[in-house]
Amino acid sequence: MPNNQTKKKKKKKKKVAGSRCLKCLLIICCCCSLGRNYRMAQWGAIFSIIAALGGAALLASVHKIDEGHTGVYYRGGALLTTTSSPGFHLMLPFITTYKPVQTTLQTDEVKNVPCGTSGGVMIYFDRIEVVNYLVPSAVYDIVRNFTADYDKALIFNKVHHELNQFCSVHSLQEVYIGLFDQIDENLKLTLQEDLTSMAPGLIIQAVRVTKPNIPESIRRNYELMESEKTKLLISQQTQKVVEKEAETERIKAVIEAEKVAQVAEIKYGQKVMEKETEKKISQIEDGAFLARERARADAEFYTAQRAAEANKLKLTPEYLQLMKYKAIAANSKIYFGNDIPQMFVDSGSAGSSIKASAAMDIVGEQFFDLD
Repeated sequence: MPNNQTKKKKKKKKKVAGSRCLKCLLIICCCCSLGRNYRMAQWGAIFSIIAALGGAALLASVHKIDEGHTGVYYRGGALLTTTSSPGFHLMLPFITTYKPVQTTLQTDEVKNVPCGTSGGVMIYFDRIEVVNYLVPSAVYDIVRNFTADYDKALIFNKVHHELNQFCSVHSLQEVYIGLFDQIDENLKLTLQEDLTSMAPGLIIQAVRVTKPNIPESIRRNYELMESEKTKLLISQQTQKVVEKEAETERIKAVIEAEKVAQVAEIKYGQKVMEKETEKKISQIEDGAFLARERARADAEFYTAQRAAEANKLKLTPEYLQLMKYKAIAANSKIYFGNDIPQMFVDSGSAGSSIKASAAMDIVGEQFFDLD
């Protein structure tokens, strides 16, 4: 039993010694690997710094100009002659800087502008808006002469100056009411004239001026005055309405009278036309009757004329002798012989036969005339 215990102890001692050797080897290996990793970390840091510097330089050299802007460049504070259009561009990093200058429509607001009138009243314009734009070809000259913040010198300061010039020669009444509608147009024309000579390429499109602030006491007076004007305008409008109503009534009466007159005229015209028509009809009927009577008279005249001509042609001795004999033949009593009744022949006269014959001829002629 003691030998077995001794053997077990020896085995344990050998295992402990082996584990210690392994630990020492592991420690040595770890130390070697740590040294190598440290050197590699140093080189990696150097490379990282170089890459960071390169990336920063690249980022600093690449820049973007937005649409509607023109880029201007400075190197050491000096303006370069180079300008750039919208898009991505490169420049020397950390040495060259740039500024975008807007070339599209922009609105500059000039606020709280004091202005003294010719009467000594101080008023203030809350806001004056100046709509302007810069021609791209004139960017370099304007930036060189007036810096990239050219609007401060050319617009803001000029608005103050020109507005005070205007107020100084006009009264409060003119500035606040009388000529207020002309301030924006006058300001625009004056600014554009100065800019055309000082900064060609800067265009003023419009100027908007707000109503100025005036002292409270004066403002109340103006409000009272406007109130009275409003009342006057209301009374005038009321008068115009009454006049218009009266005018409307008069026009309606005139229209009614004209309508009645026109109706009467139309009726009178109708009657006249009816009478003229009746007259024409009567004339036509009279003409027709006259024509018929004339035609009948002409026909009777023609008949009588033709009968007379025919009778004239018939009155020959032979025809008369024939008609005599016909008349004698038509009588119911015929007398023969030499003794003629006393109604035809005068008794006691000589040549009774010849007279009787003449009397018979006369009787025959009268009978023919009766026919």
